[in-house]
Amino acid sequence: MTLLPFLYTLRALKVPVGTQEWLDLMNALTEDLSDSSLDQFYHLSRSLLVKSEALYDAFDQAFLMCFKDKNLQLSFKQELLDWLNKTLDSSQRPKLPEGIQKLDLEELRKKLLERLAEQKEEHHGGNYWIGTGGTSPFGHSGAHPSGIRIGGPGGGRSAMQVAEERRFRNYRQDRVLDTRQFKTALKRLRKLDRVGQETELNMEKTIDSTCKNAGDIDLVFEAPHKNQSELLLLMDVGGSMDPYAHLMESLFSAAHASTHFKAFQHFYFHNCIYQKLFTNMQQNQSIPLEEVFRKYRHSFHVIIIGDACMNPYELFAPNGSIDYWEAHQKPGIEYLRLLKEHYRSVVWLNPESEDYWEHHPTIRAISHLISMYPLSIQGLTNAVDDLRSGHIKKVVPVS
Repeated sequence: MTLLPFLYTLRALKVPVGTQEWLDLMNALTEDLSDSSLDQFYHLSRSLLVKSEALYDAFDQAFLMCFKDKNLQLSFKQELLDWLNKTLDSSQRPKLPEGIQKLDLEELRKKLLERLAEQKEEHHGGNYWIGTGGTSPFGHSGAHPSGIRIGGPGGGRSAMQVAEERRFRNYRQDRVLDTRQFKTALKRLRKLDRVGQETELNMEKTIDSTCKNAGDIDLVFEAPHKNQSELLLLMDVGGSMDPYAHLMESLFSAAHASTHFKAFQHFYFHNCIYQKLFTNMQQNQSIPLEEVFRKYRHSFHVIIIGDACMNPYELFAPNGSIDYWEAHQKPGIEYLRLLKEHYRSVVWLNPESEDYWEHHPTIRAISHLISMYPLSIQGLTNAVDDLRSGHIKKVVPVS
């Protein structure tokens, strides 16, 4: 099989692959470093051909276009996901019947393990097996007051957990549309102090001092103004945030391209912040929240972006993360409270309509803890102004 179409597809999607990088990949394949595995080839080729994490999404698109029909050795887990590889229109979702009881997390996990051991074929529309539609608590596109989503899209907003490997796309840095407006709003965070050696001529003070000195020129130098603002940007990725990806990327591009911050760092999370933040969601690379507190001091401004919309278990219950494999002793609201206590200036930007905030329990609880603003140019401007003036919520008990 020739790989030249893969090279041309990468270049067509603006992934700058040079001749030397391509030859390095060919040499690696000659040495069988991919072990004749398409999965290994994916990681090998990406490590050799892609120079920036911002290009991972374009690389994934090219890889999918060129290799999506190639056969892979399937495990049972992949076979199950293939059964569930069916997307239902939202109008086809069943209505939630009366009388169905919510299940707690321990009971859900136990029943899921039982179904995985018993199920031998795909099922759709039922109330017991893992499948699509129906009222089973396992699968996707169905109706149940609690459950574990496996495969398929989110959207029902009632799944307690997702029992699959979730690879979320990080936000790109190169969005141009609206980026200039976002950059203008972020510039309002500037805190100018005179720092360093006195190398900048102050003309007004020089004239004033010269006049007082009977006309003898007296040059007055001062240290230059430098912005002392520091910013942490925490972004919700995947699931119900996918429709807002373009808006998120515009803001991220603006923050990433801004040169007026003394320090800037960004992290990712999904739905709620727990005991770690992600530096790369695709590679599951993370940093403990306690280490973030140690590395980034209290003076940092913190902007959190997310819809704050999740199953109440995710916010109020220990081990409530939608990630099936993540365990944490404290509920999500307590980690948010720790974040708010550590940093004096924290705001939350929400893409959901403000009319919806008070009607959803998790949005309402978070907005009572952290000052919340719409994810818009005006919303960001208001948030930045309040960060500068200190007119933001202090830590108070959640009602």
